[in-house]
Amino acid sequence: MTSIHVITDENRAGYQTVLDAYFRLRHEIFVGERGWRALERPDGRDVDAYDNDQATYLVALDNGRVIGGLRLYPTLLPHMISESFAHLVKGRDVLSGSTILECTRYFIVRERRMGRTDCRLLAAFQQFCLEEGVTEVTAVVEMWWLPRWQQAGFKVRPLGLPTLVEGQPCIAAAIQISEDSLRHVSRLAGLRGSCLVRAAEAPTVVNGVPHVAA
Repeated sequence: MTSIHVITDENRAGYQTVLDAYFRLRHEIFVGERGWRALERPDGRDVDAYDNDQATYLVALDNGRVIGGLRLYPTLLPHMISESFAHLVKGRDVLSGSTILECTRYFIVRERRMGRTDCRLLAAFQQFCLEEGVTEVTAVVEMWWLPRWQQAGFKVRPLGLPTLVEGQPCIAAAIQISEDSLRHVSRLAGLRGSCLVRAAEAPTVVNGVPHVAA
């Protein structure tokens, strides 16, 4: 059963092996698979300026293996939209606030994209935000994400017009966090309860490597 683990600065020490696998998978997917060469690093780990103590990660684990994840970041701090994609927000200031987060680096490993893993990660995303009092989450995504979110029961509003980014039409958008969206995507995921895990440390084995908490 896939579980979605919350990793913050508070429990990061107990999830070092998970995070290392997560960063390596990000590099494999965003650089190797999607061709974002600007992110390429010799150590094979996709880590940028926003992978700091303020970041929260939701990481999907299946029998200790990292199979997906996403990063959430406070919009009251300089974040990816405000620093790199403000031009995608038309006719208004960049959306920010104490109850608004930014979502980046969402991925599911290739062999799990046709199953329920995606919906479980989206359900955990809605649940986490509800528990934390978050009202909206912003993101810059390819246009095909909009119908995908709508299928998942998410209410989304564009923050600007589609613009080419790395040769792909992308848009800045805001996702509304709601109980209705959580219920809808949880049904699609086949969930009868929560798959969100808040723990002090990771499972004992991650991607086949024995894990010892720091």
